[in-house]
Amino acid sequence: MKKITIAIDGHSSCGKSTMAKDLARRIGYIYVDTGAMYRSVTLYALRHGLFNEDGSIKTDELEKDLGNIIIEQKLVEGKTTTFLNGENVEREIRTLEVSNHVSPIATLGFVRTALVAQQQRMGQEGGIVMDGRDIGTVVFPHAELKIFVTASAEVRAQRRYDELKQKGMPADYADILRNVQERDYIDSHRAVSPLRQADDALLLDNSDMTIDEQNVWLMEKYQQATQ
Repeated sequence: MKKITIAIDGHSSCGKSTMAKDLARRIGYIYVDTGAMYRSVTLYALRHGLFNEDGSIKTDELEKDLGNIIIEQKLVEGKTTTFLNGENVEREIRTLEVSNHVSPIATLGFVRTALVAQQQRMGQEGGIVMDGRDIGTVVFPHAELKIFVTASAEVRAQRRYDELKQKGMPADYADILRNVQERDYIDSHRAVSPLRQADDALLLDNSDMTIDEQNVWLMEKYQQATQ
């Protein structure tokens, strides 16, 4: 069976990463979490004081530092884990503070150019599942299978809340819902690579789907794409 490129795009907190990881594991493909890459740049910026007091970014300093930001994704105990300059930051990049700052980082053209080039190198040979905001429109416009995932903002906020509480991290539903709605607006209105459904992408609204139902749907689409 030929190896293809699978691009999964969609709104924040709709389970893209989880479904992409599960699908990659089941079909023996490599999984790349592009959202974690942008979150890692955001974490670096927060740690190095590259945000002004008003929340704006010190773009000149960040662009100068970009060459010092090394992001790697490795399998640790069977899970894709993100490393920033050699440090495991998988937990740190999932905090609400990073969530509140990642969209402005992701709008920066020089950040997207650098990370997109890295992502395209990762997927040159096929056999890859990649999720993000612009995978099917910018990173891999010729991907053999494109999926656009969405769910209501309220459902997504509840899922994010449950995830944080399960990890023992502080969480407030109202704050998370506001963050989800703000990120939706920023992601879909940014000038560089805005979030949108590719013309040839399959729409998956998983608001009322179980994980098992979603996995069955994904596997069917994968099998159809590789026939």
